[in-house]
Amino acid sequence: MNFHGILVPLVTPFHDDLSLNMTALAELTEKLIDSGVTGLVVCGTTGEYYALNEDERKTVLTTVSKIAKGRVTLIAGINDLSTDGAIKRAAQAKELGYEGLMLSPPPYSLPDQQGVYAHYEKVAKSTSLPIIMYNFPARIGIEIEIDTVIKLAEIDNIVAIKESSGSFSRALHLLQMPFKNFEVICGCDDQPVDFFFWGSKSWIAGAGNVFPAEQVAIFNASQKGDWAKAKQIMQEIYPAIYSMESGNYNQKAKAGCLKGTFKVGPVRLPLSNISQQERDEFLALIKP
Repeated sequence: MNFHGILVPLVTPFHDDLSLNMTALAELTEKLIDSGVTGLVVCGTTGEYYALNEDERKTVLTTVSKIAKGRVTLIAGINDLSTDGAIKRAAQAKELGYEGLMLSPPPYSLPDQQGVYAHYEKVAKSTSLPIIMYNFPARIGIEIEIDTVIKLAEIDNIVAIKESSGSFSRALHLLQMPFKNFEVICGCDDQPVDFFFWGSKSWIAGAGNVFPAEQVAIFNASQKGDWAKAKQIMQEIYPAIYSMESGNYNQKAKAGCLKGTFKVGPVRLPLSNISQQERDEFLALIKP
């Protein structure tokens, strides 16, 4: 599984009546591939996985796989409230041709670190697919503590962590650890240049729905050591990214899809749609 570069957690397009818009999903998949991204993360948080029923989930995963398999890396989000639920989703992903999995600690239940370790260990033992852990305490309610990350990194098919804590001090600590066959992925849309400077080789970014080509350009510039270029591009897109990180992230990822040129419809409850004023203010931050 190649996850070096930009991996976009796809939004899930809906019609105005909130039904799946599979035509838009197929077209968006093609456009993101054309933009040069390394991979796609399907049924992640930005894809509103929690608002999809099981039939819809399978339809979304199948549609993207049929289009993108063999062209970019395919990763399935397998978050679930239970460990056994995540295991079932891992099996489904493998059956549908996905090459990797992304998994957070189970939300809501607030397990201790022993429970976090056991959660990942059990899922990892159930599948041959590589797993990217997802550390996002602001959403999940707990953190995968550094000592737990170190222990989990010893499991063969746990290959990376998407670090979205927002603490670059924590990220820097992880980036300097002498891991073997384990990597730290940027999961903070406002910190990619910092992550890349310290050796990270991947960025999983919901904002990739908005700025896929720009994010690919930042990654490519960083790999060439052209930090001035990486900084310049980041400065150009930063106002919109700051707005996204400040609130209503998923709504803005949809409103700004492909720099506001591609319609992917509303969000589903429990998210509420942003006002026209907030939408216009956000789109004004995106340069044509």
